[in-house]
Amino acid sequence: MPALHAPATHAPPLGLRLGHPHPHPHAHHHGAGGHHHTPANFDRAFAIGIALNTLFVLAETFFGLRAHSLALLADASHNLGDILGLVLAWAGTALARRQPTERRTYGVRRFSVLAAMGNAGVLLITVGAIAVEAIQRLREPTPVATTTVAVVASIGIVINLATALGFLHGRDQDLNIRGAFLHMMGDAAISAGVVIAALVVYATGRLWIDPLVSLLIAVLIAWSTWSLARDSLNLALDAVPENIDPAAVRAKLLALDGVTEVHDLHIWAMSTTDVALTAHLQRPCACGEDALLANATRQLSHDFGIGHVTLQLERGHADYPCDRAQPGAL
Repeated sequence: MPALHAPATHAPPLGLRLGHPHPHPHAHHHGAGGHHHTPANFDRAFAIGIALNTLFVLAETFFGLRAHSLALLADASHNLGDILGLVLAWAGTALARRQPTERRTYGVRRFSVLAAMGNAGVLLITVGAIAVEAIQRLREPTPVATTTVAVVASIGIVINLATALGFLHGRDQDLNIRGAFLHMMGDAAISAGVVIAALVVYATGRLWIDPLVSLLIAVLIAWSTWSLARDSLNLALDAVPENIDPAAVRAKLLALDGVTEVHDLHIWAMSTTDVALTAHLQRPCACGEDALLANATRQLSHDFGIGHVTLQLERGHADYPCDRAQPGAL
């Protein structure tokens, strides 16, 4: 039978893959495919964010050396890691827009998954470095040039919040954009903690406050990063996304006209923005197949954000004429 390709009508959210479709030599089959969603373009936000943060790292390093401030030098190292994270996220979203080729039939959108994992890894490594440094400074408190630290860190708050705003509207649709947003919000929180610690140390002279605040900030970043690390790992391990209930998807397919059985149901992500599905539907009656496939594609896109759908129809052991009551018909 000829294959039917029906376009998706709704932009899909983040999805995760479960398993791999298994081919079966059925005599009667039919395909329905939805087109993938083109990721939003955040090139301007990435370019501005990388440029601002690079200038800020240079400034932090310069003033940290002049003021003999370990806190500023440590924060500069942390921000340098975040620049790397932004570069990885930008590469992931840019490559996701490249067109498929004969060899790479899905394009290189899967690289966005690798970029998301790298982004989460950079965040977690940064948290570990901050925690180690904070513990060491709790044991051996170091004098802090409070005025210089407070001024430079305050500038960091403004830069990081401005960069984060560039990713605000895309953080719920793309894991890479979410990672970049968390990077910048985490940086703003760190800079705020550095300012507060510098002011308190200046007012009280208690040097242990600075590393204690740094340790608390590290715990906060680790907590906010855990979901990013978990989701990116699930993407790599081809798990079904939390925002898609596979039982509800199966029920939706079983409710289609004449469908009596659903098997080989697989849902996965082709990138951090595109969700795909394959399934075999058993339906004894052969009538109205094109309309059924188009309706299924439309409902899966609208209700679950699954934008690339491939369905195979099977007759089972008997064909029912179109004018007879069909098992499972609505």
